Amino acid sequence: MDPDFLRQGITLWLILVASLSVHEWAHAITAYKLGDHTAHSEGRVTLNPVAHIDPIGTILIPLFMILMSPGFALIGWGKPVPVDSRNFRNKMRDDLLVTMAGPLSNLVICIVMVVIGILVFRFAPHFQQLVVQVILLNSVLIVFNMIPIPPLDGSHVMRYVVGMRDETYYALSRWGFIILIVLINIPQFRQGFSYAIWTLAGIFLSIIQMVA
Repeated sequence: MDPDFLRQGITLWLILVASLSVHEWAHAITAYKLGDHTAHSEGRVTLNPVAHIDPIGTILIPLFMILMSPGFALIGWGKPVPVDSRNFRNKMRDDLLVTMAGPLSNLVICIVMVVIGILVFRFAPHFQQLVVQVILLNSVLIVFNMIPIPPLDGSHVMRYVVGMRDETYYALSRWGFIILIVLINIPQFRQGFSYAIWTLAGIFLSIIQMVA
């Protein structure tokens, strides 16, 4: 295997692990601040990646995609953060705050990388690719997690928008992974997914290019 290809793949995977850790930590710390200590009791209020790694979503599938794909194609997820909404003062509001904390953390990473990227593009151009990779991967995580299919974050928003009963949501959750696999294999879905990612990432990258 080409050493450069392997090095780039490992770099992508490390960025993914770090970004997923921030994402899951954001869920956990928000739940803790809102009165639910479930995640805290399981050691999830931490940025330590070990606490958030899912064997399939963080290791197996991402590494398989990196090794098998010649271009940029990477999706992954961390271990779901346990949340007991019965501990919230306002169930719907607080559940949505916990839900949105994950994607918002990836948005914050993108914004921080815009600031760093402006400096990098001006004074350290050899790190430009790293900046682009971080922004692209976090854009993937934002768009992917907002898909309204359980257990992704977007499904929590969807359940409140349509007034879905808890029983219906949990029943749908059992089929969530299969539904995602089916969607990913539909060309029109992949095209829309890619368009959303590149549109979002393009906004951040265009800001860097305009200012740098």
